[in-house]
Amino acid sequence: MGNFTRNDCTKSYQITIRDGVRRAHKRIGSDQTEVRSSQLTTGRDNSMRIGLLSDTHGELDPKVFDYFAACDEIWHAGDIGDRAVTDALQKFKPLRAVFGNIDNKELQIQFPEDNRFACEGMNILITHIAGKPPAYNPRVRKLIEKERPDILICGHSHLLLIKRDAAAGNMLFINPGAAGNHGFHRIKTLVRFDIAQRAVSNMEVIELGKRGSLPVSQNR
Repeated sequence: MGNFTRNDCTKSYQITIRDGVRRAHKRIGSDQTEVRSSQLTTGRDNSMRIGLLSDTHGELDPKVFDYFAACDEIWHAGDIGDRAVTDALQKFKPLRAVFGNIDNKELQIQFPEDNRFACEGMNILITHIAGKPPAYNPRVRKLIEKERPDILICGHSHLLLIKRDAAAGNMLFINPGAAGNHGFHRIKTLVRFDIAQRAVSNMEVIELGKRGSLPVSQNR
């Protein structure tokens, strides 16, 4: 099992990945998340810090701005819910996003269904509905075979999951869970990590609090 460190002040969780493919969502008590996955490096020199969220469903917790203040980019994996969410994020940091199944035509025009790009030498693929390793949906399985991403990011399930897929070239799969108040998830979550020299480091899960328990959007 990888190391799991809780910071009680910030509700953030450092993930040290040590030993191959692991599952990344297990509830411990009422407000903790255990995350287990595969080896990550440490250190942040000359790296990109990424703030990742999904499934805001029209509500942007103001704590997002605090947790992503040191990030270089924000990535949103769909079900944005309201253009005000992405407008606020774009004013704050450079944003990469995809539309989700609840998003209207305006958001579908503004953002793609699949966002493929390179970051620090790694091939990134973001889409909203992907399934999970190894049970990807047929459309995404074809994309994986064609694009060979180093990192696949999705949302939709509202279930936090971070793991390697050995069958897909040891691709890192990340579903950050849901950051909004709509859905069945108990805890709102974000993910934060660094990318440098074709490696991911400093992977963190951040808990925003219980779904529906905190104030919603404060646009900046």
